[in-house]
Amino acid sequence: MSHTAHIPSHRKPRQRASKSALRAGVAGGVLSTIAVAGAAGPAQAEPVTQTIEMPTITADLSTAVAASAQATQQVALDLETQAAEDAAAQKAAKTAKKAHAEAVRKDEAKKKAEAAAKAKAEAEAEERAERASRTSERTTLSASSGSSDSGSSASAPSPSSNVSGSAASIVAFAKAQVGDAYVSGGTGPNAWDCSGLVQAAYRTAGIDLPRVSQSQSTAGTQVSLDNLLPGDILYWGGAGSAYHVAIYVGGGEFVGAQNSSTGTVQRSMDYDRPTGAVRVL
Repeated sequence: MSHTAHIPSHRKPRQRASKSALRAGVAGGVLSTIAVAGAAGPAQAEPVTQTIEMPTITADLSTAVAASAQATQQVALDLETQAAEDAAAQKAAKTAKKAHAEAVRKDEAKKKAEAAAKAKAEAEAEERAERASRTSERTTLSASSGSSDSGSSASAPSPSSNVSGSAASIVAFAKAQVGDAYVSGGTGPNAWDCSGLVQAAYRTAGIDLPRVSQSQSTAGTQVSLDNLLPGDILYWGGAGSAYHVAIYVGGGEFVGAQNSSTGTVQRSMDYDRPTGAVRVL
């Protein structure tokens, strides 16, 4: 008898072989089932596809597209029309401006031509009057000389030979300025305008007249041109609105600062008939 005691083992018996056999059987069954199912199914399966329905173009959508296209075309047409109108307006404005400038130029040229013609006519008239005056003076001098040579004590009276007092002073001063220049605004001693000469002539007689012709034409009593006396003031234009004045020196003549072309002259009243006269003395 052995002295070694037998100790039973607590380890479970190995079941690897049986489990492997079980697993093999299960696998074979599954494969067999798949094979049977495959044999029972259709020989060729078709893939499943999804049908997508495309939108249908309806009559309303077509109309809307056509309307949109028409509207776009109309906008383009309107823009083109507006551009054409703007271009036409600019062209018309340029044409009008050019026409206005041309009209102004022609008007200025016309005025210059008229002024030149008027100045020429006045110069010619003054020249004719000047020649007539010189002829008259030469005739008077010849007559005076003939009377002296004959020993006659009589002499041809000057237009102002019967003037005396303040009128004589005014007339003498005015005649002494004949030949002086005409300058607008001139008050002497060697250049005058019409009212400056009249004012200075009356100052020699101690009479202070207004400076301008408008006031001088109402500075005294209105008298008729048929009843003039030496020293009376002649005026051209209306009383109170006269544009020219001169001094009557007798014999149907006056002395005045006429214009820049003639200066201060002595002329017949027929040379330039005055409108009226005033008497200050």
